[in-house]
Amino acid sequence: MNLLVCLKQTFDTEEKVHIENGKVSEDGAKFVINPYDEYALEEAIQLKEKFGGEVTAITIGTSQAESALRTALAMGADHAVLVNDERLIGDEFTTSKVLAAVMKDKEFDLILSGYMSVDNGGGQSGIRLAEELDIAHVNAITKLEVQGNQVVLERDVEGDVEIIEAELPILITAQQGLNEPRYPSLPGIMKAKRKPIQELKAEDLSIDLDQIQAKTKIIDQVLPPKRQEGRILQGEMNDQVNELVNLLQGEVNING
Repeated sequence: MNLLVCLKQTFDTEEKVHIENGKVSEDGAKFVINPYDEYALEEAIQLKEKFGGEVTAITIGTSQAESALRTALAMGADHAVLVNDERLIGDEFTTSKVLAAVMKDKEFDLILSGYMSVDNGGGQSGIRLAEELDIAHVNAITKLEVQGNQVVLERDVEGDVEIIEAELPILITAQQGLNEPRYPSLPGIMKAKRKPIQELKAEDLSIDLDQIQAKTKIIDQVLPPKRQEGRILQGEMNDQVNELVNLLQGEVNING
């Protein structure tokens, strides 16, 4: 199987976020593969181990994103592609256009990505990419089985599980619970250091920069307000209930 995996490098979820001048400060921050993309990568590697084939990890970013690709190679990916061109970094619209340009000449049976990124939570890139490539897609899956040219997918829906059958090629986005990503082995890490990473620019992809400009713009970013301390109500139960009702009514009036 030819498997393509879309990765994004994001802040480590254990990192404390700092905002400076309306932007997230990256000073001293640790970066990792977006956790949902890591599920996609693990699933691709498992499919390769079961059916054979190759896994290609693809990301858009600066040279800093090379570390995410090295991790992917250490886990078991065969090839890595870095679109290293700041002109091609944008919102989900831009991302899907660029990834489609990378993949249009590649043979693939399955494209996998995380269902969203933990830094902006847009959840659009994978679906938009499938539309650009004119292939089917299923979002936020928790189970995948390949049966010849067919796939059987499961995804959580409210209060139940949805089972979907589809044909290859297809794009799927991974949800938590699909698998448990492996840790890179020491031999894998050593081999990954020597593997080449293909770097691409806008000119390599024949992209018209005017056609991929972001459709959204971040005006400002702020941290959420600090949580107020809780309040313990005193007195008889009826008095506590009346006080709680008054407090809740007051909060509703304040918030409109």
